[in-house]
Amino acid sequence: MIRRARSPLWLVLLLAAATVVLGYVNLATQFGDLQGQWWQAIVSPDDARIRQVILHFTLAPRLLVALMSGAALALAGCLMQQVLRNPLASPATLGVTSGAQMALVIATLWAPGWMLAGREWIALAGGVGAALLVLTLSWRARLAPMVVVLSGMVVSLYAGAVSSALLIFHQQSLTGLFIWGSGALAQDSWDDTRFLALRVGLVLVLSLFLLRPLSLLDLEEENAKSLGISMRKLRFAALGLGIFVTACVVSAVGVIGFIGLAAPAIARLSGARTLRQRLGWSLPIGALLLAVTDQIVQALSPFTAALLPTGAMTAAFGAPLLLWLLPRLSLGGTRPITSRAMVLPRRVHPSRRLWLLASIAIAVVILALGFGFVLEGRAAHPAWMGLDDLGLVIDWRLPRVMTAAAAGLMLALAGTLLQRMTGNPMASPEVLGISAGVAIGVIALMLLPLGVAPLSTSVTGLAGAIASMLVLVACNRRSGFAPERLLLTGIAISSMLDAMRAIVLASDDPRAQELLSWLTGSTYYASLESTGWVVVVALVLMALVLPLQRWLTLLPLGAPTAKALGVDIDRSRLTLLALVALLTVAATLVVGPLSFVGLLAPHMARLMGLNRARHQLIGAGLLGVIVMVAADWLGRNLFFPYQLPAGVVAALIGGLYFMWGLRRL
Repeated sequence: MIRRARSPLWLVLLLAAATVVLGYVNLATQFGDLQGQWWQAIVSPDDARIRQVILHFTLAPRLLVALMSGAALALAGCLMQQVLRNPLASPATLGVTSGAQMALVIATLWAPGWMLAGREWIALAGGVGAALLVLTLSWRARLAPMVVVLSGMVVSLYAGAVSSALLIFHQQSLTGLFIWGSGALAQDSWDDTRFLALRVGLVLVLSLFLLRPLSLLDLEEENAKSLGISMRKLRFAALGLGIFVTACVVSAVGVIGFIGLAAPAIARLSGARTLRQRLGWSLPIGALLLAVTDQIVQALSPFTAALLPTGAMTAAFGAPLLLWLLPRLSLGGTRPITSRAMVLPRRVHPSRRLWLLASIAIAVVILALGFGFVLEGRAAHPAWMGLDDLGLVIDWRLPRVMTAAAAGLMLALAGTLLQRMTGNPMASPEVLGISAGVAIGVIALMLLPLGVAPLSTSVTGLAGAIASMLVLVACNRRSGFAPERLLLTGIAISSMLDAMRAIVLASDDPRAQELLSWLTGSTYYASLESTGWVVVVALVLMALVLPLQRWLTLLPLGAPTAKALGVDIDRSRLTLLALVALLTVAATLVVGPLSFVGLLAPHMARLMGLNRARHQLIGAGLLGVIVMVAADWLGRNLFFPYQLPAGVVAALIGGLYFMWGLRRL
């Protein structure tokens, strides 16, 4: 835990000492045979000594690249936090790094010639596009800090879903790019060092010219304007410099997570108060944080099957840091997310709507089972399955369709429970990180040297879901479970999953490909036996949820009102959270964590006038079935013979809906 101090000097000295010690250990481990010749190898190697040449072109530039990348991201974070007056703004939380990486992926596939013109400009275009989208989503809320960060996190997750879809279609072409994109600092020349030195130095000089007007932003905005400051030009200049230097880092070494958030925040908490102090201390803190992390990664390399990506490790360390910072940083100006959607007018005849949804669900299931592409020779054409094809439908299509339907039903029920229990219309298992918790438990089982029993994935998945909910409670109990902080906590948990996914992709584990398919929300591995169990579990859990409609009717009115009407608040919330955990685990284990059905279905049910608890549960469940079965059918047929996982399709649809919801705040 970082304690407050008058100056961050003690922390900088501690990080510098750790860097030196770990650097010496790694140098002795990797190049112990050159002891006494290290300085010569770094400065002027003997070309006839291959070990000196390797040291000169690998270890030395890697350390300098780590220092410059960390300082650059800290500089970008400082600029973004000051100009937006938001202590949680950074290249990672504003979606700049993910947007830059997605642009590089797209250029690699369809415009490789553009890479020759300068990869930093392609990354800059992606970062600018992501930042503009974030500002557009949060402009109506007057750039309220929490809304800006929520928008940035959603844009990051959406860009990640797009990149995952592209990886599925072009795995051979992009696997290396994604390993690099996870933040690979390995070097084989001094090119990246020279590349970053010129650009980081230029941005630092230009930032110094903006230091005085940016310092005036510590005053109220109106006071700054009265002193002749053009807020629009200042925001454009500062954000432009921050995005540009971030794009340069991403284009050189890939995505490095959370340094831009951690360094300025730690400097602030360690005693740096003015902008000049924060900028002066953030740069060495960011540089040394990344250098220490990279040295730890190198020290762990003999004990791992493959070298861990440094960027993923910084994200794994940064997500807990974000959770720790949330209750300690002031987030003034946050516009609350209201639960107006909970009180929409009710329909006079909701049963008619439910019968309509049931009919649509049946029609979608029949369509998914009976219609699709078939291969005749080398040609593919759409066709209905006949009676002669009944065996094919039962063996191949029925398991996938019923698995998608059961998962959609359970995610929709879990989302409805969460939204009604918290009174937060933006809550869902995916957004609050519960699905990510399940995935983290499953990945941990794969990575750790533990035995894999038949029910072990269920046990570890349930443990991950419970751990995620405990983190949500621990981080938000003091704030009274404010909706914005609750959502941001969940997205921080989800970012840990992204880090673990990157580590798995970088490994040589043969199970990584199967795990990647599951992480993207696939029904590829569904079978008749597993489908039967999933359907039974979904129906049993739905039967347990429906009798709790009284709790779900009274809890949205607030804890005092519900308690006055005879509801045992603690018991009801504990029961509902347990059901949410079971529903989420069962759904995530069969289709993966990438889906927004838990957010989408309850909203759609309310828009149809299904506001009573029982009606909303049934309506949302039917809508979840419709969305997931339709997503699975589209994924199988849209790019036939290539297949897009149902979770990716649902995430692309749900991500757009989530961004639309943020725009309305």
